[in-house]
Amino acid sequence: MRLAVKRLGPELDYLPDGETGVRRNWVIGMIDGFRTHPDLRLVKDGDWSDYDKTPRFALQPGHRLYGAALNLGIAAAARAAMSEFDALRAGLADGAHPGPRFLVGIPGDVDLAMFTFGPSGPVRHLRPFTEALAATMYQIRALFGDDVLFQIEVPAETVVLGRAPSALRPPLAGFLARRIAALAQGAPEGSQFGLHLCLGDMNHRALGRLPDASPLVLLANAVTSRWPPGRPLRYVHAPLAAADDPPPDSQAFYRPLAGLKLGHGVRFVAGFAHEDQDEATQFRIREMIEGAAGRPVDVSTSCGLGRRQPDAALAAMDRIKLLLD
Repeated sequence: MRLAVKRLGPELDYLPDGETGVRRNWVIGMIDGFRTHPDLRLVKDGDWSDYDKTPRFALQPGHRLYGAALNLGIAAAARAAMSEFDALRAGLADGAHPGPRFLVGIPGDVDLAMFTFGPSGPVRHLRPFTEALAATMYQIRALFGDDVLFQIEVPAETVVLGRAPSALRPPLAGFLARRIAALAQGAPEGSQFGLHLCLGDMNHRALGRLPDASPLVLLANAVTSRWPPGRPLRYVHAPLAAADDPPPDSQAFYRPLAGLKLGHGVRFVAGFAHEDQDEATQFRIREMIEGAAGRPVDVSTSCGLGRRQPDAALAAMDRIKLLLD
């Protein structure tokens, strides 16, 4: 958090705690914690070295899984970061701006169910994860009030849509969007949100690739058109790079962004900043993105900083700052 404030300071509207320690690899720490869960049993082990080398769980015979029995650790981590966040926020505040809100990543319920139970998880075991995430958001909102933003993170939905035949993408986008919007509906009224479409970044490698930006546009439009009232959606963050793969230097890839319909006040965060691509190409890509979208865009990497080594993460922050100038 201190590094982000030092490098990006006044540009920060939202500040996450960095998801350090056991949380550095997104949901891996949560799912590995299920190895000792009384209602679950390990049916396939895995060391998370690749997407096909992950553990898989099943219910213990005669058991049921309830949301109240799932402690995902998100609320406890937010509570632990609260004093440091308050101090850093106070240091950035001025008379015109109160400083950044605290950003808390909320994994999609479909994603948690799938990574825990495999492909059948979202069909057979979705409800406990939906309930656990709703309870998490209530707990964090009680701590931070209006000073928190929940970022819903959905790699499974983004990758599935990108892999689908083009004719099936519109109805599939609608189906997936209803599930994402329902997760937001479970938060307290007044909660603020960001949506992070994602291609995966485990070990800084993507789970999927996109033919162009059209699947992102379909899913973003479908979600925003179904977004629940009383829970402001502040931005949509879309991956235009893919983990260690830099963003394409091709106008055709970004042309579908002309179809974005995010609604009034919803910012578009272009996830194209990449420390391994030369600066001139990165500025040219920003021009392509903004030209296609017909609007200025915010800038980020495709998927945070947590899967990079420290020097690469700092280089990525510096690249973001450069592209914002």
